[in-house]
Amino acid sequence: MIAIVDYGMGNLRSVQKAFEAVGCEAKVTPDIREILQADKVVLPGVGAMAPAMQKLQELNLTGPIRKVIQDGKPFLGICLGLQLLFERSTEGGFAEGLKILKGSVERFSQLKVPHMGWNQVHARLAGAPMFKGISPGENMYFCHSYFVRPQEAAIVAAITNYGNDFVSAVVYNNVWGVQFHPEKSQRSGLQILKNFGGL
Repeated sequence: MIAIVDYGMGNLRSVQKAFEAVGCEAKVTPDIREILQADKVVLPGVGAMAPAMQKLQELNLTGPIRKVIQDGKPFLGICLGLQLLFERSTEGGFAEGLKILKGSVERFSQLKVPHMGWNQVHARLAGAPMFKGISPGENMYFCHSYFVRPQEAAIVAAITNYGNDFVSAVVYNNVWGVQFHPEKSQRSGLQILKNFGGL
């Protein structure tokens, strides 16, 4: 079973329906026990890091999220869920993240924001399970004003160009993170969810 963490931020039902469309059982839940007992965990999200971290802390979910990652369970962060995995964000001045991955979250400068719509995702990790069955440069759907800047280049799984190249996907051991919305990215996005469900 895939647990989709419900902390009140994001289109959780659409993520659930997308997993179900590719034959994966998924449940939207804020329940700590269900999250800890799940086979895989997904952290979606739309919005800013500071209020998201506040909600996760209020629901006592930061510890369980760190534990499932430390236990080696497949974990997927989507959009804000990717950004939350990093140490800090410049949004709203300064906010601390979950600190699973080293690096920061920064705003697009001198570009129209949000970066919204379809854009190409170029895989950087040859043979990465995330991109199994997906053509090089496939289009995915984005909606964000901030992007992640990992400290370690080895975790960069894909880049996308918006004015300049930015990191649009990461892979670190059992952790996957994507800046785009696979649940809104039609066939290619569903393939990524299917790939995650097959881990």
